[in-house]
Amino acid sequence: MSFSQFMLDPRLQQGVASLGFTQPTPIQTATIPAAMTGQDVLGSAETGTGKTAAYLLPLLQKLLATPTRQHAIRVLVLVPTRELALQVAEHAEQLSAHTDLRIAAIFGGMAMHAQENALRRGADIVIATPGRLLDHASRRNMTFASLQTLVLDEADRMLDVGFLPDIRRIVALLPRERQTLLFSATMTSAVLGLAAQVTRQPARIQVEKTATPDAIAQTLFPVPEHLKTQVLQQLLREETMDSVLIFARTKHRADRVAKQLQRVNIRAGVIHGDRSQSQRIAALEDFRRGKSRVLVATDIAARGIDVEGISHVVNYDAPMQAEDYVHRIGRTGRAQAVGRAYTLVTPTDEAMIRKIEMVLRQKLQRRRLDGIDYHASAFVQPDAEAIRRYVEQNRARQKNQATRSA
Repeated sequence: MSFSQFMLDPRLQQGVASLGFTQPTPIQTATIPAAMTGQDVLGSAETGTGKTAAYLLPLLQKLLATPTRQHAIRVLVLVPTRELALQVAEHAEQLSAHTDLRIAAIFGGMAMHAQENALRRGADIVIATPGRLLDHASRRNMTFASLQTLVLDEADRMLDVGFLPDIRRIVALLPRERQTLLFSATMTSAVLGLAAQVTRQPARIQVEKTATPDAIAQTLFPVPEHLKTQVLQQLLREETMDSVLIFARTKHRADRVAKQLQRVNIRAGVIHGDRSQSQRIAALEDFRRGKSRVLVATDIAARGIDVEGISHVVNYDAPMQAEDYVHRIGRTGRAQAVGRAYTLVTPTDEAMIRKIEMVLRQKLQRRRLDGIDYHASAFVQPDAEAIRRYVEQNRARQKNQATRSA
C-alpha cells in the first residue's frame, strides 16, 4: 500500500516524497478517503500516528481541485497550543511547497501586527489557537464566508484547558454547511458531546492503541522526593542519553529542574505556558538541532512536540493520568528506533504507577542506581530571600537603637 492509491495531485505527491513518506499509516489510510468525499470525521488517534498529514492531505487536495483567484480562508484548523499551531503550519507548508496555496498560523504570545498582515495578504488555510482567533475575528481581520472545512485537532486537550466556550463562539461564526473533522487522543463524554454539536453523521475512525510500545524500554526508579535531582543528574551522566525530553508536573518545577541541570553544565531548555513565544521557539529549535541535549516541559506545553530522534523520555514527575504516561513516552522509540522511558517514582506516586501498569497490562521493571544513599535525610535548602530580609531588618533595628541611644 502506498500514497499513490489516493490519486493525489502531482504537486502534493512531490511534497509527500520530500518528507520521505512511503506508506500511509493506519489513520491516514482510514481518514484520507473519507475526508476527500467531504464526509465529517470523528477520529481517535494519538500523537505520532501520522494524524496531521491524515487531515492535511485530503484538504489540500480539495483546495487544489477547486482553485480560486482570491486566497480566502477555506480551511480552519483549531489547536490547543502555540507549538502545535506552528508545527501543523510547518507540516502544511512542506506538503504544499509546490503549490501556490497560502498558510497562516495565528496564535497568542506574538504581536498581532504580523498576523494581521498575513491575513490581509490572504490565506487558504488558517491554523489557530481559539483565543487569538477570536481576537482577530473581533477586529474583523478575517471572514469565514468561503470556509469549507473546520478541523478540531487534539479536541480533548482544548477542552482540558477550558476552550469549549471559545470553540462554540467560533463555530457560531462559521457557515452551517461545512465539513468538520474532529480528532482526539481520548473519547471522553465531553469530547463526544462536542462532536455531537459540530459534526453530522461522521465517519468514526479509531486507531488501535498499542498497550505497550515494543520499541520503548521502560524503567521505574523508586526515589524519595528530595533525591530526585541527584538521581536525574546521575542518569544523565552515566547513561548514553543523546536527546532527552523531561516531564515536570508544574511550570515552577520545570524551571527548577532546568536550572539545576544548567548549574552542573548540562545544556537544558525549558518550555511551558509562562515562557514567551520567542523563548519557547528558541528552546524547541535548540533541542531539535542538538544544541541542547535536554528539554524540560510540562504536559500541556509538550503537546504537539514532534522531534525526531528523542532517545529518552524521563518522567521527573509521574503523570496525573495513566493515559498521559502513554502520550509522554510515545515521543521516543519512533521510526524503528529503540527508545527508553525512565520514571522517577516517589512513595506518593505508587497508586498512579499501579494504574499505569494496568493500562499497559504489564509490570514495569524497577531499578536503583549505585552510589546513591537512598536513606539520606532531606536537606532543607535555606531560603536566600528570607535570609536577606532578616539581615536587612536586623540592621534597621540596630540602626534605630543606635539613633535612640544617641
